[in-house]
Amino acid sequence: MPSSLVTSFVAALQASLSVLLVISYGGIAARLGLLDGKNGKAISKICVKMFLPALLLVKLGSEMHPGSAHRYLIILIWAFICHIISFLIGIGAHAVFKMPDWITCAIMFNNTTSYPLLLIQSLDETGILTVLKVQDESTKDMIERAKSYFLVFSTVSSCLTFAVGPRLIDTEHAPDTDDEDKGIPESQEEPDNDLENGEASTSNERTGLLIPTPKRDRHASVTSITFFPSKPKFTTTRRRPMYIPLPSWSSLGLRTQWWLLFFYDFLNAPLIGAVIGAIIGLASPLHRAFFNDTYDGGVFSAWLTESWKNVGQLFVPLPLIVAGISLYTSYQESKKSESEGQATRIPWLTTSFILLVRFIIWPAMSISVIYAIVKKEGRGGLLGSDPMLWFTMMLMPTGPPAMKLITMVQISDAGPDDERRIAKILTISYMVSPVLAFTVVGALKASQAAI
Repeated sequence: MPSSLVTSFVAALQASLSVLLVISYGGIAARLGLLDGKNGKAISKICVKMFLPALLLVKLGSEMHPGSAHRYLIILIWAFICHIISFLIGIGAHAVFKMPDWITCAIMFNNTTSYPLLLIQSLDETGILTVLKVQDESTKDMIERAKSYFLVFSTVSSCLTFAVGPRLIDTEHAPDTDDEDKGIPESQEEPDNDLENGEASTSNERTGLLIPTPKRDRHASVTSITFFPSKPKFTTTRRRPMYIPLPSWSSLGLRTQWWLLFFYDFLNAPLIGAVIGAIIGLASPLHRAFFNDTYDGGVFSAWLTESWKNVGQLFVPLPLIVAGISLYTSYQESKKSESEGQATRIPWLTTSFILLVRFIIWPAMSISVIYAIVKKEGRGGLLGSDPMLWFTMMLMPTGPPAMKLITMVQISDAGPDDERRIAKILTISYMVSPVLAFTVVGALKASQAAI
């Protein structure tokens, strides 16, 4: 048993280091001048708008069928539970321990896509996941199923990020530098129709997530809500849903505008890709046409589906490369500020709290809860009979905070000091991420014990 544990730990450590190395390659590319922040933003945008939807469509479409739909429903419920608990932890840390308001973002959103997908690929190479195989299935089938589970969880995370963030804004919401520098007079500026072209809302947790703020000016539409009504802050933006003409939009009330923008942001590209994939997977004729072999009725599989697969595969490493670029760029900016006498200290209490939640508390909670449910209900009970489902659910709420936190702060009204602090915290989080090897081993052994 000790030998087995050591072997599993070494394999998990190797997989975690593999992910960390991919991030470091992004930093090396930035250091050599091959890529910069502007390139990283463009890569992030195409990843979110094209590569991730294609990946979701293919993975969910191929893995989902009427007999497995209940598994994905379980993951959806688990995703909302995890994000709500993380949200409450972040709000509590801010309200009780007076930590910075952005800690809610750091606690609520971990890296739910590229990091776990690359991690599961690396774990496959180590061979330690073979103990979770179901009957005679191939290792490839098991790994592809695990990826689809992670992607369903990430879809919920993406939707909440788009719709709720400062509004917890994702990379594609960031304002374009060129647009900011044009200096167009406010009276002549017309709202942009698409999110990535418009000004992102400026907000923090005081502008919050629950109650639409009541104030409006002639150009404004509020895209944030208030946690603390006693400390109101008004947020404006000149964007609107592309399907509503400007005159009609201007005539709408503030509350109506807020809700329309909320649902507009919620219906983002990853969600659309996931929904289309689910429809194709659950409809047997469509599933056969898109994913069967050509000689078995797969009229689209050899050309259309294959093109989606090729595009979707690009998503897995690219966001981590961008993470390396962002971390290196932020490090350089921080170093420059320190040379100018504007040193930024790392808030060690906040940093320790984030690391504690992301790498210790959540792993302990998720492993314990999933194991307890499986042992109580038995195999084939509430969580089904797929050990890979249990294993991935244990890993889903763990890991470092999402890199999108940097973008959220850049477009909010937080100062440059906060931005530098967050960049340092994220750097530390990804540097210590190999400790997830303990989580991997714990989840693996708990899943084995529950079989």
